[in-house]
Amino acid sequence: MSSPRRIDVHHHLVPPDYAQMLRDKGIQPGGIPLPSWAAPVASKIMRKNGVETAILSVSTPGVWFGDVPEARLWARRVNEHAAGIVAAQPRHFGFFATLTLPDVDGAIAEATHALDVLGADGIVLLANNAGLYLGDPTFDRLLGFLHERRAVVFIHPGELPGGPADGIPSFTADFLLDTTRTAISLILSGALEQYDGIRFVLAHAGGFVPYIAHRILLTTLREEPKWKLAGMALNRKAEVARRMQMFKRFWFDIALSATPTTFPSLLAVADPAKVLFGSDFPFAPAMAVKYMRQEYESIDLSKAVRQGIDRGNAEVLFPRLAAQI
Repeated sequence: MSSPRRIDVHHHLVPPDYAQMLRDKGIQPGGIPLPSWAAPVASKIMRKNGVETAILSVSTPGVWFGDVPEARLWARRVNEHAAGIVAAQPRHFGFFATLTLPDVDGAIAEATHALDVLGADGIVLLANNAGLYLGDPTFDRLLGFLHERRAVVFIHPGELPGGPADGIPSFTADFLLDTTRTAISLILSGALEQYDGIRFVLAHAGGFVPYIAHRILLTTLREEPKWKLAGMALNRKAEVARRMQMFKRFWFDIALSATPTTFPSLLAVADPAKVLFGSDFPFAPAMAVKYMRQEYESIDLSKAVRQGIDRGNAEVLFPRLAAQI
C-alpha cells in the first residue's frame, strides 16, 4: 500500500531555549508537562503515521507574558528557529509564524518579516490574547493586513480567560471552548466576512463549532435588525442551508478529533474540501497520535474525501507542497 503522503497542519515545535523559558516561568501549557521536540524523532513519528510534511507551530502560551519587548524578542527567536528547520528539510517541514498579540504593531511587523523574509507558510494565532477574542476590534488592523496577504491563519486555543476548573486539565475541554468562542467572535463581529482573504484554520475540528452550529446560527439572528422575521424565514430549508454556508468559510483540522463520533457532525457542517489532517504531536504523544490515526482510518469515507483530508486540501493552502514530486 502506497503512503498517503499526509500533510499534518497541527504539529508543534518546542525550541529548547523557549522550553527552558517556559519552565523558568513555571508554565505547563494545557495543564500538562511540556514535551520535547527534535526533528529526528518527529520524522520517525511522521513516517509511522503516513505524514510526509508537518507544518510546525508554537503552541499556547505563545510569546506574550505582558511585556512588549520580551514578546517581540521571543517571536523573532522562535520564528527564526522554525525557519532554519524548514530550510534544512523543506519537503518535510513548513511553519506557521508566531506573533506578539495583543501587541498589534509588533504582530504586523513580525508577520511581515516572517512571510517576506523567513518564508513562513502562514501565521498561528491564539484564540484569545489577553482575554480578547479575534473578532475584537483591537485586532482589525492585523486582520486587515492578513486579509491583504491572503494569509493562512491557524487558530490554536489557549487558556480560557477565566482559568481552568480544579482537577480538569484545560486541554480536555477548555481548549475546545476557546476555539469555539473565537470562531463565534469572528462570525458575530463580521470579521469572518470582512476579511475573507484570510484562510482561517480551526484546530481540533473547530472545538464545539460543528456540534452547536445551529445554536450559533440562531445567535446570529439576534444581531439582525429584523431578527424575528429572520427567525421565521428559517422555516424554509433553503434559508437554513444559505445561512449555514458561513461555517464553510472555515477550514478545520482533525487533530485529536479524528473519530467516528466526531466526523458526522464535522462533515455535516464543514466543506469536506476544507478538512485537514492534524496530529498535535508532541503534545499528543506517539501513542495518542497512532490511536487517533487508526480511528481516522476506520471511518467510512469516500476515496476522494480521504485523499483530500490526507493531502489534497492542504495543497490548496500550501502550493509549494503541491509542486513536490
